[in-house]
Amino acid sequence: MTVTVVPTDAALLRARFDAELAAFLHRQGPGRSDGVPGAVHAALHRFVLAGGKRLRPLFCYWGFRGFGGSDGPPIVVAAAALELFHAFALIHDDILDGSDRRRGQPTVHRHFADLHARSAWRGDPGAYGRNAALLCGDLCAAWSQEMFHGCGLGAEQLRRGYAVFALMRAEVIAGEYLDVVAAAGDGSVASALTVIRMKTARYTVTRPLQIGAALTGADRAAVDALAEFGDPLGDAFQLRDDLLGVFGDPAVTGKSTVDDLREGKPTVLMALTRAAADRTGAARLRALFGNPALDAAGAAELRGVIEATGARERVERMIQACAARALAALDRLPLAEPARAALGELAARAVQRRH
Repeated sequence: MTVTVVPTDAALLRARFDAELAAFLHRQGPGRSDGVPGAVHAALHRFVLAGGKRLRPLFCYWGFRGFGGSDGPPIVVAAAALELFHAFALIHDDILDGSDRRRGQPTVHRHFADLHARSAWRGDPGAYGRNAALLCGDLCAAWSQEMFHGCGLGAEQLRRGYAVFALMRAEVIAGEYLDVVAAAGDGSVASALTVIRMKTARYTVTRPLQIGAALTGADRAAVDALAEFGDPLGDAFQLRDDLLGVFGDPAVTGKSTVDDLREGKPTVLMALTRAAADRTGAARLRALFGNPALDAAGAAELRGVIEATGARERVERMIQACAARALAALDRLPLAEPARAALGELAARAVQRRH
């Protein structure tokens, strides 16, 4: 029997990315003379391969194909390397946010804190967990660069692609810092939108797309033009993520719907809520939002305040407006098929997702 695979099949591509990630991680194992400690390797193997949407590798792959690049192991490996960079960003973000769950499993710092406690070691389990996870994140950042440069593409292709990779890396770190500042600052819609663009939107969609295009040798104007599609789509993706962080189903998202509220995460959703709340609602926000002792009942009350201000509905409208701008830009881009169709499918999935 002949099986025909749809060229834009995201599940098939994700399986290929995962196979390359598994092979790379195997080569870094503790059996090597310079291999990482077994506990670190096991934790990262679990974290990297236990789930994830693989959006960044997908956007990178289709950016490459859209400008004439051929399918093959080199671009699959180069794109998969972005997932290791994503692991670095997630591990560090979870430390900063104090999150306990990620992809339905304990976060890396919580995993190591639990290991410390079970082993009855000296010192503070929480500090040990954060320190170990910080180093794990650093290792993922180093591995992402190693995997990218070892993908098998030519030196000039890699030079072009890595220029965008380096920009993405700097933006993510700067965006994370701005997120820390926003949590201590005015909590305005403008500052929240800046954090979205710097911390998430560009490194989720725009930069991976541009890395893929740059790897083909596409000219600077063509690479830059991809931001017209990537930036608004990345904004829509993060706005959806913020809604899911408060109103999602933890059984589906694998994340708590209390953490963002307990942390006082300065999202667009909460900035809009604060701006529109009446006196009673504002008082409840001050008492509950960012309260480290917030429980499920308090979180439910906060959701009621958010709904009452219309902030949730406004964010939904913002998501749809961003998605419309992205799709209009996609129609204008000089992309080869099947990349255009695949990117349209990815855009819809990113905006409509429930996890």
